[in-house]
Amino acid sequence: MSNGAFAEPGSPTRIAEVLRRLHAGPRFRDDFDMVRLSRFYLEVVDERGIAIPAGYRERLPDVDRIDRSLAVRPLPSVPCHNDLLAENYLDDGERLWIVDYEYSGNNDPTFELGNTAQELGFDDARQEALCAAYFGTAEPALFARMRLQMIMSDVGWTLWAAIQARISPIDYDFWGWAQERWDRAEAAMGGPGFEGWLRGAGG
Repeated sequence: MSNGAFAEPGSPTRIAEVLRRLHAGPRFRDDFDMVRLSRFYLEVVDERGIAIPAGYRERLPDVDRIDRSLAVRPLPSVPCHNDLLAENYLDDGERLWIVDYEYSGNNDPTFELGNTAQELGFDDARQEALCAAYFGTAEPALFARMRLQMIMSDVGWTLWAAIQARISPIDYDFWGWAQERWDRAEAAMGGPGFEGWLRGAGG
């Protein structure tokens, strides 16, 4: 699939259906937590002297605030894919299938929703539609969790991409991708909705 393909009407409902199917399945061996994974990636960055986008460390207190907010009323973890960009969906004409489970693990379902909404470039309306299609309602607390998890998706993959820029043999602009992700995360943490999402998810 592609982001353009997911611009079709009804895409949030189709995605929610396949995610509910995955999340109701057998649990994975491992757990996945992007806050914990980001801290591990930062240790790798420090150990190897890898460059990361400017301003990243200055925003770590806000990452901690996200972590605390999400921990106030945690959702039960479910088996998640955790890396749902468009190309990890296949469409057989009747239903969606999910492939490439490299980062799979049991996780908060709102990370799955937030991550794929971020990867697919969903606007506010499509984000809310995805939340409502999955949970049956875009309850403010659930939608706030999803928005915070969208930020965490960018926070974590920023470091992943910075590391790849140093070590990967693939001919790809990983540094540019890292900067793009970080710019989006930083804009969200500095934006007008951030404080409300923190209160909404943790309230």
